[in-house]
Amino acid sequence: MKYIEFAELYEKLSNVSGKLEKADIIADFLKKLNVDGKNEWIYLLRGRVIPEYDQREFGVSKQLAIKALEKAYCISNKDVLSKLNKVGDVGLLAEEFANKRRQEGLFNSKLETGKVFDNLHKIFEIEGKGAVDKKMLLIAELLSHASGLEAKYIMRTILSDLRIGVAGAILVDALAKAFSYGEDSKKKIQETYDFANDFLVVFEAAVKGEKALGEIKMFPGRPINPMLAVKCESIEEAFETCGRPCAFEYKYDGFRLMIHKVNGRIYLFTRRLEEVTKQFPDVVEAVEKYIKGESFIIDSEAVGYDPKTGKYKPFEAVSQRIKRKYDIEKLVKELPVVLNVFDILYYEGKSIVHLSFKERRELIEKIVRKKENIVNTSELIITDKDKDAEKFYEKSLEDGEEGIMIKRLDAVYQSGRKVGYMAKLKPEVNDLDLVIVAAEYGNGKRAGWLTSYIVACKSGGEFLEIGKVSSGLKEKESEGTSYEEMTKLLKSVKLREEGNVVYVKPKIVVSVTYQNMQKSPEYTSGYALRFPRITHYRPDRGIEDIASLKDIEKIVKGK
Repeated sequence: MKYIEFAELYEKLSNVSGKLEKADIIADFLKKLNVDGKNEWIYLLRGRVIPEYDQREFGVSKQLAIKALEKAYCISNKDVLSKLNKVGDVGLLAEEFANKRRQEGLFNSKLETGKVFDNLHKIFEIEGKGAVDKKMLLIAELLSHASGLEAKYIMRTILSDLRIGVAGAILVDALAKAFSYGEDSKKKIQETYDFANDFLVVFEAAVKGEKALGEIKMFPGRPINPMLAVKCESIEEAFETCGRPCAFEYKYDGFRLMIHKVNGRIYLFTRRLEEVTKQFPDVVEAVEKYIKGESFIIDSEAVGYDPKTGKYKPFEAVSQRIKRKYDIEKLVKELPVVLNVFDILYYEGKSIVHLSFKERRELIEKIVRKKENIVNTSELIITDKDKDAEKFYEKSLEDGEEGIMIKRLDAVYQSGRKVGYMAKLKPEVNDLDLVIVAAEYGNGKRAGWLTSYIVACKSGGEFLEIGKVSSGLKEKESEGTSYEEMTKLLKSVKLREEGNVVYVKPKIVVSVTYQNMQKSPEYTSGYALRFPRITHYRPDRGIEDIASLKDIEKIVKGK
């Protein structure tokens, strides 16, 4: 298959906004891809060459991409930067240069998809001395053989900015359409993906049929999408959702941590599937000492606590540990965490997701040896009485927790899906998870830092602005997420800079409180937050977790 077929597919997808239309287009392409026999190329549909659970990135900066352009098209740095300032997109610039070369009669090659895939894959493996130049040569080699359209999407792929709006859910829909064997196709494909986190595994199973999908099991050591809760607004609604009796647990203000043990090694993953084992050696040590078993996958919440007072700290206080890759031992002492175990999916070589929550909880109580301020099982009661549940809810709030989780006793563990087996209840506040899409530099003592942030909700594959937030972060890192830390985070995902404004990839998720919301032509969503304030930087959450435009519209309508 020629790479131009992928490039044309990307272009077609970028020009349609509807999820169903995108899924139809991809479904037709997947049938062709299956015939061609290069199943691993399915990763290219998400701008990747490796599965989702592999958190490695190409490691190609904008500056390196520019050097590749200069090399491939024999153009000076000055000319590249001059044109880039006008178009603002390295992909479009590559397209322009490649088309110009074609007009001059210097282009007659047809780029193979296999060559693109192989070169991109090699970029991941290059390390050490001379890595930058080696990566640049691999990119330049592809560009020198690419048409304008191919060059555009090669550059967008290596910069992780494909811009075709193909989320994982759309690819699941496309697989169901391409290899349908009944009404439950989508459900089975989604369930398989939630365990495998690898579209190649799902694709190859879907081609073979329903039986093959059912044979895909979870893989200890590979991250799994956790089970998600639906929201409820009262104890009564909680019982309606999860039945009577049901389990009530504390909802801790920490971060979700999936703990895997296999072949004597322990792995820690966040709910975004990022491995954070190195950042939490204290948790690894605690698991080794206090959780019995040779192999398991455990679902838990890690919560920060103050070693002086013994009281839990809010998420914001320990969020910096998730991303920190240096001074680990120092942070372990300054920002220790307590592990609260609440579920188990796999034990001693066997998946146990089919067992009821009650049975899984009983196993947890047997294998977890509780140790104060190190490892615990989540605070829990089982009741069918509203009064007891309400008393437990009030106690959770008195203890400084976010609220409570409610769980159906006979429910299986349904990875990655809000199926009504689990609900959450917490006091109503006006808050949203949103993503930062741009930021402005501050003045005075905040000069040099990005201190004002334009936040956005999602709508299909787009991100629509909904307000500007200039308060909530700290001057000092010791007090929580600081302006300096946020500036570093945003610059690491910078797309371009125009005057005082830095535009960034939609990667950094924050929790924002606000007084109210109103219609406004100032932002692309059509709405604006009034008196917004950042309460948390959420490195444990991704763009799939942020509020949608539909959520915003419901809030405005009061539904």
